[in-house]
Amino acid sequence: MCYSAPAECLQTQAKHLLGSPSPRRNIPATASYARGQLKRPSNTGLIAMITTLPIDVFLASDSGFFDPAPRLRTMSTLEPASPLPVRSASQVLNEKENSKNSDKGSLNDLEKEEQVDSVDGDEDIGVIDKAEDVATQILSTHDDPELPSITFRSIFLGVGLSAFSAVSKSCHNLFSSSGKSIHRRLATIYTFKPQNATVSQLFCLIIAYVMGTAMHNVLPSHGYWRYLNPGPFNLKEHTAIVIMSGTASNVAVGMEIIAALDLFYDLKLNAAVAIFQIFATQMLGYGIAGILRTFLVYPTYAFYPNYISVVNLLQSLHWRGALNAKKRRFFWIIFAAIFLWEWIPQYPFPLLTAFSIICLADNGRHEFVRNLFGAGSSNEGIGLASVSTSWTLITQGNPLIWPLQTQINSFIGMWLGYAVLTGSYYTNVFNGRSLPWMSTALFSQDGGTYNQSLVITDDFRLNKTALAEVGLPMYTTTYAISQLCYNLSLGAAVTYLLIWHWPELTAAFGGMRFLKRGHAANVDDPHYREMQKYPEVPQWVYGALFVLSLGVGIGCSYAGPHGTVLMPVWSILYFTFFSAVISVVLGFSEFTATTGFNISIKYAIQIMAAFIHPGQPIPVMYANLYGNSTSFQTLYLLQDLKLGQYTKLPPRITFGVQMAGSLIGAIFNYTMMQTIIKNNREILKDPIGSRLWSGWIIQQYNSASVAMGALGKELFAHGKPYWLIPFAMLIGLFLPFPFWAVWKFSNPQSKLARFMKYLNLPIILLYIGWLPYSVNGQWTSCMIIGVYSQWWLRTRRPKWFAKYNYILSAALDGGSQVILFILSFAVFGASGKGVDFPNWWGNPDPAKLSVDRCRAT
Repeated sequence: MCYSAPAECLQTQAKHLLGSPSPRRNIPATASYARGQLKRPSNTGLIAMITTLPIDVFLASDSGFFDPAPRLRTMSTLEPASPLPVRSASQVLNEKENSKNSDKGSLNDLEKEEQVDSVDGDEDIGVIDKAEDVATQILSTHDDPELPSITFRSIFLGVGLSAFSAVSKSCHNLFSSSGKSIHRRLATIYTFKPQNATVSQLFCLIIAYVMGTAMHNVLPSHGYWRYLNPGPFNLKEHTAIVIMSGTASNVAVGMEIIAALDLFYDLKLNAAVAIFQIFATQMLGYGIAGILRTFLVYPTYAFYPNYISVVNLLQSLHWRGALNAKKRRFFWIIFAAIFLWEWIPQYPFPLLTAFSIICLADNGRHEFVRNLFGAGSSNEGIGLASVSTSWTLITQGNPLIWPLQTQINSFIGMWLGYAVLTGSYYTNVFNGRSLPWMSTALFSQDGGTYNQSLVITDDFRLNKTALAEVGLPMYTTTYAISQLCYNLSLGAAVTYLLIWHWPELTAAFGGMRFLKRGHAANVDDPHYREMQKYPEVPQWVYGALFVLSLGVGIGCSYAGPHGTVLMPVWSILYFTFFSAVISVVLGFSEFTATTGFNISIKYAIQIMAAFIHPGQPIPVMYANLYGNSTSFQTLYLLQDLKLGQYTKLPPRITFGVQMAGSLIGAIFNYTMMQTIIKNNREILKDPIGSRLWSGWIIQQYNSASVAMGALGKELFAHGKPYWLIPFAMLIGLFLPFPFWAVWKFSNPQSKLARFMKYLNLPIILLYIGWLPYSVNGQWTSCMIIGVYSQWWLRTRRPKWFAKYNYILSAALDGGSQVILFILSFAVFGASGKGVDFPNWWGNPDPAKLSVDRCRAT
């Protein structure tokens, strides 16, 4: 939409559109465009039928997908367009009027082309061979620089949804700090609730769209009212709201530490210190993200697959044309269908969340069957061959979004995990055979729950005399194996980056060019080229933000109650530097930027902190904040910068809304946390809690810090029971070399060499230890849907895949999250009163059987 003079607007937009390199773009059908004058690109498809061996189905040379046989490849080119003549506004209006009079009831030229292209055309769409091509072939590169992004609507809805997401739930759907790709961490209220009420990014996106559209329809737009209602609710306003509300929700880690200090250490931080600490630690991640954006945001390979469906939905909601109309209709149909379906497995028929024929036949009689095939209840089993029909669970595997290479490597790791976890437990690895099959708690030597208060002094240090009497705590075998695999994966990721991505590293870091804005001039990405018209945020601003935030964080650490030093300056510097380095590793080495996948460094940080600060739980907590949380926030903020690039939100606007969202989140997090703790202190300290309030998240956070801080050396030093877990990071450094050597010294075109390159060892190692948590009934369904979507649909139905696959993902996520949010308040107890569905075969009594009928209680 144009807000300048008509003639100038036509020239600006026509020049912009005709210069766009994208072979596929959806052009908004607004009055701003000189209809019939824009020449759409035509594509010339080069179709090659390549006969390959059967194993090629599982291999790809440099792509993130399978290499199918036979394979269709398309090379698209733009047809040069003739120059657009300069005409006055009156000429444009007269021509449009004449067109209407001469061709009544018909579509203009552009609309005709859109209809043909959207309904009957697109014959040139071929198979998307490379994962990053999704960003250029699925998403349009079109931009309208005249669209306003900061309006009354975007400010009003952005602040409102930021406050909502900060005090209730997160509005982001990326990955958790534990490494699992699930909806973001709990925000303030539900950090202290026994129930979960998830609000995803898509929930906030849909609410913003409904409210923004309603404001456009309700508010007057004439006279001075145009400042409140400048036109239709647009893509850039919508994106600004989504980024602001998502950023506001991303402060839970700092808040949890403050709550733990208050509840369990009786250390109450000054309000200003607490708010600045939350804000500064998030800005640390933002400073790092801005510095790294030249090679983790701008290039095409950094396409962040988790955001493809979000951007595709945003474009479809706000752009006109026959294809986008069909996409919107498809979205709302699927949204309604999953909304109506999801309540069935979630409430009256929970057996459908983890359906296993083997468990039904066994009916809870045998422990081995429960351990291997059970999946319906928390910590029940690892869910081999269990099938789920609940999209709320299935979406944790991102089967419609993640590139097939990512999913295949995760499947390989998971299938190895079934064997490794089962074999380790039944051969008594780590002496865990007498302990429960799955649990993250600490256990005593006799198998009971370990009472850590017996070995911790009043000043929260280790009592070695008491420890000699009580004995060391123990981990379950599956939990110990999981920690070991996480550290193996982290070590392997470092080497994987160095041996497979050395050219990219030297190009990015050579001569410290990444610190210079001009270094990005060589980036050949169509989305980035469209952003060149907007002024960037200088690198020095991000650098100054990082230094200032680091200084504020250090100052807050020395401003503890009664002169308490929460963490020494040298330790803050060390863990912050480590976080910056690991952000490069995780962002670059085929993970967050290119696969949507993230490796948790929580265990590595805690173990390092245990050796650096032996017997000191509080510095261990702060190490997790400056190490793990800063890295997590960096990767998260990088994805928001990419979202801004995809939607052509000006960089300085993106910077501003992220800063605003962070500040709003810090204030509302702290205020709500203080209110809850003041009114429910004893309940939150109680291990059981109440039906309304529970401190289980804070207790878990504190217990882990005490175990690592006070008992770290006794558990993980060389010769101690779990010394192999930290040593796994060193072992992991060497594991990628054999695979790389086979590839290096083999014929590059051989099946063996291609298979070695296809394997992503860090992902495989991580997924070996992925299963010993929560429920696991969804993974078989993820495998089936992932292969169907990212292989069969992509190669056999490329047109449908390009048009609807990512809209389908957005609709399924959005509909299931909306109904889950409603159910959380209506029947799951989030409002204070739960309503259980009557027991029947599909909803067994939990006092007798688990929901999948695999565990008798």
